[in-house]
Amino acid sequence: MKLSDFSYVLPPELIAQTPPAARSGGRMLVVAPDATGFGDARVTDLPGELRAGDLLVLNDTRVIRARLHGVKDSGGRIEAMIERVQDHSRALAQIRASKTPKPGGRLSFGADGALTATVIAKHDDLYELAFDTDDLLAALDAHGELPLPPYITRKAGDDDDARYQTVWAREPGAVAAPTASLHFDEAMLAAIRAKGVEIAFATLHVGAGTFQPVRVDDLAQHRMHAERVTVSAALAHAVAAARARGGRVVAAGTTVVRALETAAAETGVVQPYQGETRLFITPGYAFRAVDALLTNFHLPESTLLMLVCAFGGFERVIAAYRHAVEQRYRFFSYGDAMWLPGAALAG
Repeated sequence: MKLSDFSYVLPPELIAQTPPAARSGGRMLVVAPDATGFGDARVTDLPGELRAGDLLVLNDTRVIRARLHGVKDSGGRIEAMIERVQDHSRALAQIRASKTPKPGGRLSFGADGALTATVIAKHDDLYELAFDTDDLLAALDAHGELPLPPYITRKAGDDDDARYQTVWAREPGAVAAPTASLHFDEAMLAAIRAKGVEIAFATLHVGAGTFQPVRVDDLAQHRMHAERVTVSAALAHAVAAARARGGRVVAAGTTVVRALETAAAETGVVQPYQGETRLFITPGYAFRAVDALLTNFHLPESTLLMLVCAFGGFERVIAAYRHAVEQRYRFFSYGDAMWLPGAALAG
């Protein structure tokens, strides 16, 4: 398939700029398992789509304050987006400046320039920075900004500090939220558990590359950005147990799909895994780990839309997107959700 196959027309006013008043207050498009149509529901209806014995897998990554504003030693302004914290003092970052810095250059960040760093090297489109701190995550909390996605055109506010995190976020490292999980509040989690559904966690630290456009029309030529994944032995056991009791493995978001499918790539069965993934899922991919998906609506021509089309069936998903536009659903990170049984369940 070609990149252009995944284009669709989205009126800009449908791009959600703010979260709904309540976390679980959004709409949910329900795609019929037999592809006969769509149901316009609410996110609070999700427990009714789940079954006793299912396993719901969530991503427990935490968004860090990854956007830094500062100056070079020459005085020129600079913006850095931390892509990955490597250790207590080093990170890889995207940098925007009128003239990009060279190795050895010094950078100062924050309102008072208190957070300083040295440019060590450039690796492809990322710069390796050594910060003058022994606790980089704490320094980012003090001097950085929450990195809202580029299609949200306002600055991050105090409300975003809470609303652009999941209620269970605990593993710092992401520069973008696992947005399908932003719909869950404690009441929703309680209702899901009361249904007899088990809940487990994977970790995938979403990188800034998730917003990078695909620049080739031939998808076979696209090189996926790397993201860090942890699938624990406990999660692998929970998946196996769900299979044994006849339950479904339900992924909250594309990040969970990529984590579980990466962990199942070698054997066809989810195994403990810790490392990087560059898994690029497009139509024709044979899913090994996931049976149903809750997901937000994704950018045209994005790798995330390609994954959803692979999971739900290309025609089925594109028809669902057309319906969502016609019915004025809200799109992207702070937008509405879609409930999608896998194509294998579509008869």
